Amino acid sequence: MLVNELEFDTIAAIATPFGIGSIGVIRISGSKAFDIINKISSVNIKEANKIYHSWIIDQNKNYIDEVIILPFKAPKSYTGEDVIEINCHGGVNNIKNILDLVFQFGARYAKRGEFTKRAFFNKKLDLTQVESVLDIIESNTSSFARKSVSNLRGKLAIEVKNIKSELIDLLSKIVASIDFPEDVCEVDYNEIECVLENVVSKIDKILSFASESNILRQGIKVTLLGTVNVGKSSLFNKLLNIQRAIVTNIPGTTRDIINENIVINGLNINISDTAGLRDIKCVNEVEKIGISLTHEEVQNADLILFVCDLASPILDDEIELYQKIKDKPHIIVFSKLDLILDKDIDSLLKKKLVYFENEDKENYILISSKTEKNIDKLKDLIFTKTAYSFNSNKEIEYITNVRQQNCFYEAKKSIQLAIEGVRKKILQDLITIDIKGAILKLEEITGESINEDILSNIFENFCIGK
Repeated sequence: MLVNELEFDTIAAIATPFGIGSIGVIRISGSKAFDIINKISSVNIKEANKIYHSWIIDQNKNYIDEVIILPFKAPKSYTGEDVIEINCHGGVNNIKNILDLVFQFGARYAKRGEFTKRAFFNKKLDLTQVESVLDIIESNTSSFARKSVSNLRGKLAIEVKNIKSELIDLLSKIVASIDFPEDVCEVDYNEIECVLENVVSKIDKILSFASESNILRQGIKVTLLGTVNVGKSSLFNKLLNIQRAIVTNIPGTTRDIINENIVINGLNINISDTAGLRDIKCVNEVEKIGISLTHEEVQNADLILFVCDLASPILDDEIELYQKIKDKPHIIVFSKLDLILDKDIDSLLKKKLVYFENEDKENYILISSKTEKNIDKLKDLIFTKTAYSFNSNKEIEYITNVRQQNCFYEAKKSIQLAIEGVRKKILQDLITIDIKGAILKLEEITGESINEDILSNIFENFCIGK
């Protein structure tokens, strides 16, 4: 079915965000692309890599829109097929009118990531480049977007190819000595071990950047935690600089987890506002669910902002909650500073800190969400506290995702089994089994050997039109 789609189907979709805008781009890919455009264009589109100024005209000779048309001939296009890109005026109805004409004359609506999927099957991109396209589209920081470009240029694929080549060369020597023992000498075990150790070293180098890669992609997870009405949602809104969470004096306003991303000093921070915690007997069923979700969120947090109302007496619930999180990375945020007279701040803080085991100064901060006092300092403190997980000065040579990392780990495991066999001097025929296993895992990274389920999962994450 997949081969038939690639050979005979022509697909189309909008390649820019759908909605009101100055420009909209419609992409058509497939064997009928030129036929379709010539049925709806006021000029004849023949040559590739040429810019055409044209009008889109329907079957009743009505002028629909003035456009710029960019034609590409296979295989010199993004998908490797004939491609037409129509640059029209933006706007939902205008784009819909042109797309309807394209569909009327033989194209069908493209599925998620189908243009890029065709590029993969037509060998315009390998799987590491495909995944880098998605990384660039979804990057939350400019630094991650820049680093993802290295994979689009083939950096990771080239290194995988080099490692695989070393293993294939070694495998060829071993197999030759097994198949032709009279003509080819058995490969020295020391030579086999040397090559395999070198491969492990190269894989380890790639995996040494795994943690930084994951942080760049997913961000640092920061969770706001505290009892009800201590100012978590107000602080959440100030950190985002938008009115994202509802703020009222009614206990239990926040019942679900609210997640947003902010960038602090180039680091992507995924920040969560959680339900205020209080005695479970005092809440309804909906709030109980919110509290349960809060406990799950805390378990997964890289950093906890423990929010405590400086203007109110300490609560037993707060002391109990603090005991549960004190060993995790955290910052105690004393809120509502605007409600305290300057002369009372030191004494109130001193009383509070007794309950928090006299935390070091770098572990707490006094803020006011209303006046924005120390909000910028809190952001700096969040960065300082989370930067331990991410060395922003480290030159990241290889960007990998979890799928690729797992393949590298599995390949390394197979090679280590082969090394154990070498050291025990087992039959070299048995050693080749593990070497072949490692090669297969490396081929999964670039997509040379991969199943349809994994491919479908990757392309499902793409938007329509890419």
